Amino acid sequence: MNVCKAVGLRVSELLAKNNMTLYRLEQKSGIQHGTMMCIMNERNKNVTLKTVIMLAKGFDMSVIDFWNCDLFNNDLIDLE
Repeated sequence: MNVCKAVGLRVSELLAKNNMTLYRLEQKSGIQHGTMMCIMNERNKNVTLKTVIMLAKGFDMSVIDFWNCDLFNNDLIDLE
């Protein structure tokens, strides 16, 4: 799985856990709708650190907490 897919899955997981809509996350994080759709629909192959920081902010969590899940296990991430 590539990084973008893992980030999209993590966002979906956190949206459900926090009972939050994608629209609300866009508002809280400052991420534009088009960028969010690229992440969620796996149209990007890469996600920037800035975007992850913004996502974490939108969920009111630290970046470390955002990364802290099995989706980001080194054995699962395809870096190519």
